[in-house]
Amino acid sequence: MSMNQYTIPQFIVDAFTDTVFKGNPAAVCLLDKWLSDDTLQNIAKENNLSETAFTVKNGVHYELRWFTPGGEIDLCGHATLATAFVLFRFIEKNAESLTFATQSGELLVTQKGEYYELNFPAYSMQQVAVTSEMEEAIGVRPLEAWLGRDLVCVLPHENEVINANPDFDKVKDLDGLLLNITARGEKYDTVTRSFAPKLSIKEDPVCGSGHCHVIPLWANKLAQAEFRAYQASERSGILLCRLAGDRIYLAGKAALYSRGEIYVTN
Repeated sequence: MSMNQYTIPQFIVDAFTDTVFKGNPAAVCLLDKWLSDDTLQNIAKENNLSETAFTVKNGVHYELRWFTPGGEIDLCGHATLATAFVLFRFIEKNAESLTFATQSGELLVTQKGEYYELNFPAYSMQQVAVTSEMEEAIGVRPLEAWLGRDLVCVLPHENEVINANPDFDKVKDLDGLLLNITARGEKYDTVTRSFAPKLSIKEDPVCGSGHCHVIPLWANKLAQAEFRAYQASERSGILLCRLAGDRIYLAGKAALYSRGEIYVTN
């Protein structure tokens, strides 16, 4: 191969599940050094998954970036879990925890039996007025709306979350990077779905960073700190969530779907 061609180990991992074809799939690329942003973006487009994670070891920690098909994102829970799963299983076999340097600061992932616990920042949010545009985009009028990085709309019942059929062109016009719709659950504490048409993703199957908005909101409403959260996408997923100050602990399992190599020119 010529000097500017690279062979990159790539894994596809289903996060927040212990079964392939469920949870949220992410590609994980292990790099020796950073490639150009255009190359990283093209890999993410080619993979056409909601996220591709790229990681480079730097001393005792790993640098980590996340790309959607539509652009780089500042925080991604499921792709962080997927990256940690790959590193624990194949590279850092004796490690109990890993530290990632990211756009959202240092993120710690700890292995706890079959679970991987992510230590993430909670997003601060402001309550905003419920609008007819929100109702038209979601198909249901929210009880409340909150805005941080994402827009969070609280719906009256979990069935309205589960059965929602959003108008994605109208979702694109709403404030916030993603739209998270959420309600109290019966079997689970919370039921949520996450939509990201601005990032060329209609629905994010299980959204960790979305729960960094949703959990602080419900924690404040319900005066509780620990949640079993259900993501009600077609693939579905379960997150064990805990709020501690301005940090969210998200724990989930992961399943390896594929391991291979990709070949790119930088």
